[in-house]
Amino acid sequence: MTAISLEQPNGLVTVDVSGPPEDVRLTVTGEVDSSSAPLLRQHLDTVLDGQVAGITIDLGGVTFLDSAGLCVLAAAHRRSVAQQVRLRVLASSRAVIRPLQITGLWALLRVEHVEPPQADPTPARKEDSVA
Repeated sequence: MTAISLEQPNGLVTVDVSGPPEDVRLTVTGEVDSSSAPLLRQHLDTVLDGQVAGITIDLGGVTFLDSAGLCVLAAAHRRSVAQQVRLRVLASSRAVIRPLQITGLWALLRVEHVEPPQADPTPARKEDSVA
């Protein structure tokens, strides 16, 4: 599978789909709420409609996750179990981890806590200004 990056029209979320067709990775960035969760659901449904053995959902770039996003993850879990597809969920921020823990999805999905993506340690160089 080639990498595909689709962004929600309102700019809240981006979902990058990459990896070979049998082991797909969805990298989600931004806010997953009632207006953006359908995009994530659409990608997960498309992947699960194919011949996939494993799916990794990387939520490391997610800054907000509400009940609509949790519902999408729960539905993906149900479908992956029914289809015998291995599902991995990765999370790094409190904004994602806490709702998963409170709802019990943390344990059900066996979410893996990963380190947040590192920013480039090289600071941007400022141009000298003439006063």
